[in-house]
Amino acid sequence: MIQIRPVSDLRNKFPEIEEIVNEGEPVYLTKNGYGAMVVMSLEQYSRLTEDIEKKLDEADKVAESTDERFSHKVVFDHVRGMINGKQEI
Repeated sequence: MIQIRPVSDLRNKFPEIEEIVNEGEPVYLTKNGYGAMVVMSLEQYSRLTEDIEKKLDEADKVAESTDERFSHKVVFDHVRGMINGKQEI
């Protein structure tokens, strides 16, 4: 179940928040009724970001080997298509 809590819970109910994130679930914190931040475990954050450096290094190598460049619109449209299962890598 999605955990949405007021940011004051981070201070007032830290052990509860800690337990939730240690179970692998993120906690979404709100301030004045609006989304403010997400709290997650270090392990979950690492899984989320572990391939980014590797992919950036691969992109640098490809960029060095060609003069072809893509606009941000083309790149983001391609990524969105991959996320939505409409395009392949």
